[in-house]
Amino acid sequence: MFLSPWRRVHTEVADMAALGNVRERLGELRLELISAHRLAEDNRVKEYNAAVSIQSWFRGCKVRAYLRYLHKMVTVIQKWWRGYVARKYFRSKVKTAYFIMKMNFYNETAVRIQKRWRGYFVRKYVHNYYALKRYLEGVTIKNNIVRKELDKYADIKSREQTKKTMEKEEREKDYRARKTHYLLSTEQIPGVYNSPYRPFPDAMEIRLQKARPLSHNDRPKKMVENQNLLYSDCRDTISFPIMQPLPPIGKKKPQGPFRDTAEVLQQRYKPLEPTLRVATSINSVEEAREELKRQEWRRGIHEKSFATFSSFHKTEVYEPLIHTSSDYTQSTSISLVTRMDQPEKWIAKKDFHTVFTLEC
Repeated sequence: MFLSPWRRVHTEVADMAALGNVRERLGELRLELISAHRLAEDNRVKEYNAAVSIQSWFRGCKVRAYLRYLHKMVTVIQKWWRGYVARKYFRSKVKTAYFIMKMNFYNETAVRIQKRWRGYFVRKYVHNYYALKRYLEGVTIKNNIVRKELDKYADIKSREQTKKTMEKEEREKDYRARKTHYLLSTEQIPGVYNSPYRPFPDAMEIRLQKARPLSHNDRPKKMVENQNLLYSDCRDTISFPIMQPLPPIGKKKPQGPFRDTAEVLQQRYKPLEPTLRVATSINSVEEAREELKRQEWRRGIHEKSFATFSSFHKTEVYEPLIHTSSDYTQSTSISLVTRMDQPEKWIAKKDFHTVFTLEC
């Protein structure tokens, strides 16, 4: 700063005056400084403690305010997170409940469709009233025909039995007449059946006249059964002795390595025991498989599982039923195909089995 000479001189004079005053008051100032230092030293600990208290209180307020802020922010974050998790869980529960409701609805719908279809199929093909009525009418007509045939057969059998009985009686009478031919009347003495007190002779008398006397060769021979036989003649049902027969009296056992007679006969006439290959049918495996298939078809309700909103069955070709008149509609009546209607099925296309089973 630029000053004029007069101003500069005036300033220097003032500074010198102030310096002189300071030098005059140097002792007082020194005492004041010492007393001020002593007072500051006395109040230094108190002020330090006061400053520490103020700082600790301020820092505590600051930390508590920050903690309150953190707690508030954490609460907000937790609130938003828990709300998000609860909404997500609620959505999953609603989705699951909706899926279960849809599946129950679809299952009930499938059950209704199956019930209607099975009822229709059973009423039309299994328990068809009109078909059953026609069948019963046919059974009634066939029953009448069979009963007539059975009545004819019974009449024929009864006449044959009557004829056999009459023939047997005639043979017995002829045999009795031949056996008692000695009771025939002679010219001198009348017989038993030709009493003179009767107007006409008995029919036995006429039979005696026609009969031929019975000679010794014509008499039936009596079959003498020998109960002491140790072997079977294969004419009775038991082909080998059940019990061990008693040894004959006075007969010695033959010497040598011979087996017992009963054991030999049992070994000889034992029943046939075919092997497993002979006793088993040649088509046993196929028959067992067919039986298993029939049982599975009979027990199973629906072989294929129902897939919701699935396009798995779109590629399958429609398979028409057995009794249908077109590819997609059903016929009004069942066509009963038999071998009499189709003669080309009388002879099978498969080769005849040359091996057959032995049934015991």
